[in-house]
Amino acid sequence: QVQLVESGGGLVQPGGSLRLSCAASGSFDSIYIMGWYRQTPGKQRDLVASITSGGTANYADSVKGRFTISRDNAKNTVYLQMNSLKPEDTAVYYCKTTTTRAYWGQGTQVTVSS
Repeated sequence: QVQLVESGGGLVQPGGSLRLSCAASGSFDSIYIMGWYRQTPGKQRDLVASITSGGTANYADSVKGRFTISRDNAKNTVYLQMNSLKPEDTAVYYCKTTTTRAYWGQGTQVTVSS
């Protein structure tokens, strides 16, 4: 079993920045992929960014150049640095980790509004 604790969401003005964190704990040998997804009401949950244990990152086109994903393997933690935030980035952001199966965090609200 893996437990995920997310933090860092909140309200920010357009053009501002936020940093999300997701720490994994529990019983597992290794975490292969860690990532962030986001979801707005009535829409599907979409990938924002993911990163492998080796550090290979993948981004949605809508966030390339603005968001940076990173991870600390020693702490089993993944981060999402979000810069130049736009109102359309407003969503609930979910952390996902994959060991022998996928686990989801509880979600953290990010609101970009003036």
